Amino acid sequence: MKSLIIVESPTKAKTIKKFLPKSVTVDSCNGHIRDLPASAKEIPAKLKKNKWANLGIDIDNEYEPLYVISPQKKKIVSRLKKLIKEADELILATDEDREGEGISWHIKDELKPKIPVKRMVFHEITEEAIDKALREFRDINMNLVNAQEARRVVDRLAGYTISPLLWKKIGPGLSAGRVQSVAVQLLVTRERERMRFRSGSYWDLKAVLGPAGQKIADSKDPSSLAFEAEMTHLDDKRLANGKDFDESTGKLKKPDSVVLLGSNEAAGLKEELLGAKWSVENIDIKVQKRSPAPPFITSTLQQEANRKFGYSARDTMRIAQKLYEEGYITYMRTDSTNLSNQAIQAARHAVERMYGEDYLSKKVRTYGRKSKGAQEAHEAIRPAGSYFRTPSDTSLSGREARLYDLIWKRTMATQMADARVEFTNVLIEAITESSRAQFKATGKKVLFPGFFRAYVEGSDDPEAKLEDRDTPLPSLQNEQELNCSDVIPVEHETKPPARFTEASLVKQLEKDGVGRPSTYATIIGTIMERDYVRKEGNALVPTFTAFAVTELLEKHFPDLVDEHFTSQMEQKLDDIATGKVDRLQYLKSYYEGEKGLKSMVENQESRIDPQDARHISLPVEGLNGMRVFLGRFGPYVQMKKEDGEDVMGSIPENMSPSDITVDKLKKLVKQSEQGPEPLGMDPESGEPVYVLTGRFGPYVQLGEVTEKDKKPKRVSLPKGLNESDVSLEIALKLLSLPKTLGEHPDTGKSVRAGIGRFGPYVVHDGMFQSLKKEDDILEIGFERALELLKQKKQKQKGKTSSVIKDMGEHPENGEKIQIMTGRYGPYIKYGKKNISIPKNRDAESLDMGAVLDLIKQKVG
Repeated sequence: MKSLIIVESPTKAKTIKKFLPKSVTVDSCNGHIRDLPASAKEIPAKLKKNKWANLGIDIDNEYEPLYVISPQKKKIVSRLKKLIKEADELILATDEDREGEGISWHIKDELKPKIPVKRMVFHEITEEAIDKALREFRDINMNLVNAQEARRVVDRLAGYTISPLLWKKIGPGLSAGRVQSVAVQLLVTRERERMRFRSGSYWDLKAVLGPAGQKIADSKDPSSLAFEAEMTHLDDKRLANGKDFDESTGKLKKPDSVVLLGSNEAAGLKEELLGAKWSVENIDIKVQKRSPAPPFITSTLQQEANRKFGYSARDTMRIAQKLYEEGYITYMRTDSTNLSNQAIQAARHAVERMYGEDYLSKKVRTYGRKSKGAQEAHEAIRPAGSYFRTPSDTSLSGREARLYDLIWKRTMATQMADARVEFTNVLIEAITESSRAQFKATGKKVLFPGFFRAYVEGSDDPEAKLEDRDTPLPSLQNEQELNCSDVIPVEHETKPPARFTEASLVKQLEKDGVGRPSTYATIIGTIMERDYVRKEGNALVPTFTAFAVTELLEKHFPDLVDEHFTSQMEQKLDDIATGKVDRLQYLKSYYEGEKGLKSMVENQESRIDPQDARHISLPVEGLNGMRVFLGRFGPYVQMKKEDGEDVMGSIPENMSPSDITVDKLKKLVKQSEQGPEPLGMDPESGEPVYVLTGRFGPYVQLGEVTEKDKKPKRVSLPKGLNESDVSLEIALKLLSLPKTLGEHPDTGKSVRAGIGRFGPYVVHDGMFQSLKKEDDILEIGFERALELLKQKKQKQKGKTSSVIKDMGEHPENGEKIQIMTGRYGPYIKYGKKNISIPKNRDAESLDMGAVLDLIKQKVG
C-alpha cells in the first residue's frame, strides 16, 4: 500500500522521512493551503458583486467563510493533487493544535481525495513517537476546526469593521484587532502612568561594620569580615522609602508616620554615627527551600528567551519551530506544564548520571497545571525522546543551540532536589549622644544548591541578583560590639513604573487571559510593524499613533480594549473547541443585534469627529492651549498666538509621547514660526551654524536652505549628545566630518571617520567599521581607527559578507533566509537572491514577518 503523509513544512517532512519506509511518500503543504482573501484580486469574479465579498464572510449564509487558494499556493496544491492520485491512503500529520487541525481539514476539503483519509498526531518527532502515531490514527476533530475557524472569522470581522473606521478618522494603514488593541492599550496605559508620575527623593545611610577588635577590610572582599548595613529607623521611627511616596505628587502619603531625611540631615547623622556605640541587637536565621520552576510552556519560553537572550517572541517561536521540526524538542505551542512519564524518567536518569543521586529529587516532581484557557494538546516543551541529548551531544549552533540549552536545563531542573538557602537578618543598634538608630544587615548562603546547579530563572530586572549567589555575613552574636569604619549617605529617587518588555507584556496578556500564547509572537510583531510601538533597548515604547488609536477605542468602543471583556471572549472561543458553545450562535451574538460589533460601529461612526480623533490627550501639566495632533506626516503641536492665529511645529519621529514637555513643545513651535537662532558663524565660510530638530532627530546644519542651496550640509548628532550640549565648537567639529585621519600604512589610501545612518564609523578602502561605545567620533585618533579596522578585517577574513541573523526557512517554499552584512550595507539573502534592506530599517531588529514582507515586495 502506498501512503502519502502531508505535513506543514519541508523541514518536518525531511525529519519524519528518517523513521519511515521508502514506500511512504512525505510532502509538505507549507502551512495553510487556503485562507480568506487577502485582497480584492483574490476574490473570484463571479462573487465580487456580493456585498460581503470584500469581507470574505457571507454573513447571511451562516457566516460561511470564502476560502481561496493564494497564487503562491497554487503550485503546491497541484503537486499534492498529483501525489494523491498515486497513493492508496492519505495521512494528514499536521500539528495537533487548532491551527494544525484546521490545516488538515482544509487539505481534505479542498483536495477531496477519493482514497481513505487518516489523521495522525504526535507532539515530538522521534522514531518511537512516529511509530506510535502510525498505530493510533483518529478522525479530524471538527470541534477544533470550528474553534480555529471561529477565531479566524472573529478576527476578520473585528479587523475589517474597525480598521476602515480608523482610516477615515485618523489615518491610512492603521489596524485594530481582538488581541492587538488590548496589547496596545496596556502599553499606552503604562506610558500614561509614567507621564503622570512625579518623583520623590529621600536619603538613608549605609554603614560599613565589622566585629569589634578585628581589622575591617573592604566589604566587597570575600575574605573580609566587613559587611554593610542599611539604616531603617531613627529613634524608633521608620525611615521613609520608595513605597511611602504618592506617585502622582512625589510627596509622602503619610508624612507623620515616617522620618524623611534630606541631604543635610543625612550628612549630620553621618558625623554623629561615626562616633556612635554599635552593637548587635537581634539575629534571625531562617533556612528556606527553593523549588524549580515548572517546565516551559509557550509563554514562559518566550519570556525567558527574551530575558536571557533578548530574543523577540517571534524569533523564539521561529527557532523553537525549527528545533521541533528537526526532532530536538517536543511541540512548542502548548499551555500545559505536564511532563509525560517518559520525559520524567529521562530527566531523572540524566540528573543522576550528570550530578549524582544527591541532586535528584527524592520524589517524582509532577506539574499538572494548565494556564487559563489552555489549549487541547500535549505536554510541556522539553527535549524530545526517551533519552535527553545534552546540548554538547547535538550538532546545533548559534541561536538554536542557546534555546535548546535553555529548554534542556529547565527540564532537567524539574527533577532535581530543592535548593536550601540560609537567610540571616541582623538588627543593629547605634547609640549616639542625642539619638538611637537602627540598621539592618542581610546575608544569604546557599547550603545546598540543588537545581541551581542546572538552572536559575532569569529576571526582567538586569540588576536583580540570581539566587545562586552567596552574600554571607560573618559569625555574629547578640549584644556583640561592632566597629564602624564608614557611614555613607545614599540618595534615592522613586522611579516610575517600568515599561513593558516583550517578556512582561506576554506575562500580562497570559495573566489576563487575553489571546493565547501561540499568538503572542504574531501580535507583538504586528504592533511593531504598524508603528504602534518601537523598541528602546528591550523596552516597548508606544508611539503617538498608539495613543491616538487607543483614545478613540477607549472613548467609543471601550469593550474592544477591555482585557476582562476580551478574556471572556477567549473563553467562549475555547468553549467552541470543546463543543460547549455553538460556533454560529456565538458569531451572531458577536456581530449582530443591538450590541453587536456591526451596529456599534455604525452608531458611533457619525459621532466621531476626525479632528478630535487625531487630537492626542497627553497628561502633561501647563499645556495652556497647546495641543498635539497626529497628522498625515506624523505628530505635530498646534497653539494659538495672541492674535488668534494658529501656529504649528512638527514633532520628531524619534520623540515619544513621554518625552513631551511644555518647554520642548514651545521650542518646536518657535523654531517653526521664527526659524532657528544660529549657534554662531563658521569662520571659514562665514555661514551660520544651526542645531535643528528634524523628522528623524537632532542635527547640525551649515548655512540656510535657499533656492541655490536646497540641501546645506547636515550631520546627525551622535547618540548620547543632547541638543542643549552642542556648542559652536562641537557643531563645527561635527560639520568637519567625514574627516581624514591619515593614510593607511599598507595601502597608502586614506582612513576617514564620519557619521552615517548606522552611527559613527571609520572607513578605509570601502571597508566600514562602527565605533565602539567607548569611542568618541570627535576625538578618535588615527591609531585607534587602524585598530578598529584591523579587528573588522580579522573578523571578515575569508568572507566578503557575514551573517547578522539566521532567519531559518521560508514558510512556503523552504528556501533559506539570512540577514547579511556586506560591503555596501546589510541585505537579505533569500535562496540565491539578495534583497537590499531600506535605509530607514534596522537590520538587527527585523523579525521574520518584516523580512517576508520585504521579500514579497521585491520578489513577489
